[in-house]
Amino acid sequence: MIDFGFDKIALIGAVALIVIGPEKLPRVARTVGTLLGKARRYVADVKAEVNRSIELEELQKIKSQFETAAHDVEASVTREFNEASSAFNQSIGEAKLGYDGAGTDPTPWQPPPPQYKRPNKKWRIKRSAVPGWYKQRAGVRGHVQSGAARVARFRPPGLKK
Repeated sequence: MIDFGFDKIALIGAVALIVIGPEKLPRVARTVGTLLGKARRYVADVKAEVNRSIELEELQKIKSQFETAAHDVEASVTREFNEASSAFNQSIGEAKLGYDGAGTDPTPWQPPPPQYKRPNKKWRIKRSAVPGWYKQRAGVRGHVQSGAARVARFRPPGLKK
């Protein structure tokens, strides 16, 4: 970049004072300052945009690497599961042949259908995640009460009708 020392800046200021004049110099300096500030902000925005695009490209590369790794793991797990299930079905078939002695084509093992499980009725007790003692201490109403019932509840004892 351009290297401005103190002596060069002083020389430029003296020339500007002579050429522009002392009346217009503050206004021109203010305008030059605002233009330089805008230029610096523009350069900073461009640098930030370039950095973001570079980071985005790097993140996309990392994402693609993770996706390929996940696909490879999924394929290997599926392959191993299929090999294990075929070996299991083959051993079950051999065991059936040894047990039956019939020599017929064995069917692969299938798990029994799921059994009915009675639902747990305690879900009514666990209605919220906030404990009851905390609600009571915070003043949250535990049940709904009509306006007349609330007035009757909090009416002083000597004023009851």
